[in-house]
Amino acid sequence: MGIHKAGQDYLEAILMLKNCNGVVRSIDIAGKMGVSKASVSFATKALLSDGYITMNGEKEIDLTKKGMALAGIIYERHQFLTRWLTSLGIDSQTAEHDACRMEHDLSVKSFSAIKHFVEKHSDTSF
Repeated sequence: MGIHKAGQDYLEAILMLKNCNGVVRSIDIAGKMGVSKASVSFATKALLSDGYITMNGEKEIDLTKKGMALAGIIYERHQFLTRWLTSLGIDSQTAEHDACRMEHDLSVKSFSAIKHFVEKHSDTSF
């Protein structure tokens, strides 16, 4: 998917914060992810230089088109895998944790196959 797992996690957090709050700042990301402001600063510099985010003069962070595309993929995978694992009887905390790990490592082909299979054989919509 182009960038390392931590970078993907930052993009997903930015997307989630943007959806909830409308505005995203470094302090918001640090709080959501449970990391230091220094870690966020390091990550946002890399994401900025790689063209995944923008930052305005008021230090508000936004996703670029490229960043939004990747964040959307990661977020969709996370949501789907969490719902799927929960439907299998996994407790929500474990499902959330495992989905976060799985979302990065599944190939596009494997994720698509799992999603297709689950949606085809499920009574509920995922």
